[in-house]
Amino acid sequence: MFKTYVSRDKYLDKIKPFMDKDIIKVIIGQRRVGKSYFQRQIMDFLKNNRDVKDENIIYVNKELHEFETIKTHSDLMKHIASKVKGKKKYYVFVDEVQEIESFEKALESLQASGNFDIYCTGSNSNLLSSELATFLSGRFVEIKIFSLSYDEFLIFHALENNNESFLKYIKYGGMPFLRNLELTDETVYEYLRNIYSTILFKDIVQKYSVRNVNFLERLVEYLADNTGSLVSAKSISDFLKSQKLSISPSVILNYLSHLAGAMFIFKVRRSDIFGKRVFEIREKYYFEDLGLRHSIIGYKHPDIGKILENMVYIHLKINGYTVTVGEFKNTEIDFVAEKGGKRIYVQVAYLLHDKKTVEREYGNLLAINDNYPKYIVSMDEGAGGGEKGIEHVNIRNFLSKQC
Repeated sequence: MFKTYVSRDKYLDKIKPFMDKDIIKVIIGQRRVGKSYFQRQIMDFLKNNRDVKDENIIYVNKELHEFETIKTHSDLMKHIASKVKGKKKYYVFVDEVQEIESFEKALESLQASGNFDIYCTGSNSNLLSSELATFLSGRFVEIKIFSLSYDEFLIFHALENNNESFLKYIKYGGMPFLRNLELTDETVYEYLRNIYSTILFKDIVQKYSVRNVNFLERLVEYLADNTGSLVSAKSISDFLKSQKLSISPSVILNYLSHLAGAMFIFKVRRSDIFGKRVFEIREKYYFEDLGLRHSIIGYKHPDIGKILENMVYIHLKINGYTVTVGEFKNTEIDFVAEKGGKRIYVQVAYLLHDKKTVEREYGNLLAINDNYPKYIVSMDEGAGGGEKGIEHVNIRNFLSKQC
């Protein structure tokens, strides 16, 4: 069923408390970030640690030809019924569950019976959240899978933590299957362009009946060029008008929502640091995987600042933070990250190579008069220490930090 895989224990630890509990485990993530292999890891854990037998595991993967006849919730229920013998407990795994019409009805019925421990994956957070919240409110938990963190990238590719390895991570990103390929531009970006096409056409164009595919592609290119810049639907619309392409802000908002729903991009809102107000217009967008971004517009060293910013944002999300762009008077903080009552502030820079850059990065953080941890993250090899309670950290060290 599966080839060999590398364990992703961070996510296994998150899901363990919910195993054998009367709650549906929903594993969400962009296509090809390793959700199927993570399900295999869960199965192996159950067999090795909970004495679960193979015959008590029912697996359905909507991306495999053998399951193409399972199109509706009724088909799914019939398939599961054909596997059940007696009143033993069964463990049901459904991959890409959103491909099954009215899947939520099947999950609700299975959970109500009490004989099934249910795990499913999906690549569309908007669809899953809306349908599950309607039918299974309070009876499911979401586990978000990301592409590989830097530490995972080193493990998957058996690399040392050094500048050469970090450059590979910057250029190629963290899609897990890359461990099976030669890490060259030609090979990697050809593979990633195919993933991008699948996400675009299967998870967005087909799912939402998008008609203006050319505009959708142009929008993605715009977001890639403007990664980490404050944008709005109106500013995008104005830019497109300058390119002789007239698209209303409302249509742009819909397309942005589709891209975010496919977990291809993340929208990051601005917040007033002390007023706790979240602004509804002008936000930043970051990519789930930088390799996919580069496959669209190419890897360009002048973009290094926005690339590093994207990496830090994803690292904070992997570590469970809610992240906003901070604003205080006329000062912007790249990231205000909060988790369990804890808050950290993070500024990201390529290099602190001159006095003006140092004053800007430190000055933004020094303007915040509280005792929460404050970091400046850069590629400076000599990064360390800091001043006035601000810690200057080399980005490789920050990405290895369980903050």
